[in-house]
Amino acid sequence: MSNLAGIIEHTLLKPDCSLDDVRRICDEATQMGFVGVCIPPFFVRDAKRALGEESRVRVATVVGFPMGYTAIAAKSEEIKRALDEGADEIDAVLNIAAVKSGNWNHVSHDVDGIARATYIRGRTSKLILECGLLTEEEIRQVADIAREAGIHYLKTGTGFHGHPATPDMVRLLKSLAGDKMKVKASGGIRTRAGAEALVKAGADRLGTSAGLEIMK
Repeated sequence: MSNLAGIIEHTLLKPDCSLDDVRRICDEATQMGFVGVCIPPFFVRDAKRALGEESRVRVATVVGFPMGYTAIAAKSEEIKRALDEGADEIDAVLNIAAVKSGNWNHVSHDVDGIARATYIRGRTSKLILECGLLTEEEIRQVADIAREAGIHYLKTGTGFHGHPATPDMVRLLKSLAGDKMKVKASGGIRTRAGAEALVKAGADRLGTSAGLEIMK
């Protein structure tokens, strides 16, 4: 798999990461030819500055992370702030608590708010489903809502709740994505063999903090 680097988002979301860490992964992403970096919203402006205006490396950041039960208005404001500071892509966590409560009206408004706030600025939206916490039927309903709202990517999870991405998760999301959405696998991707298995299952993007090890 010759172009594996071209679908890796070099990820750093640890709570104790520093500006030096962010600058380092931006340099690494440039050197390795990774498609992007995924960093905390606090560092979006710094990442754009470190990469430079001519860089092809995309800056992704997270919203409602990692729990997802942030208020809809708060998520919209987070997205607006991130885009104002230069984010190219938004990875927003689904309100899993609303799903588990059967409050599908809230889920629809939550997902629609994410899609709209991103779309009007011409940027890319990724909805983090946390597949390991949802039933297959819940995942199917969320995918239907996401497709209708105009979400660009379905993402397997945050990687923060003990449910690593699996080929089965990716295959399910791929089967639900249709022609309008793509799939990002994230969480527990540590080896090249694991990364290639997820791509073979249908992943269009890989979010991992082990990009350097994978490419070695």
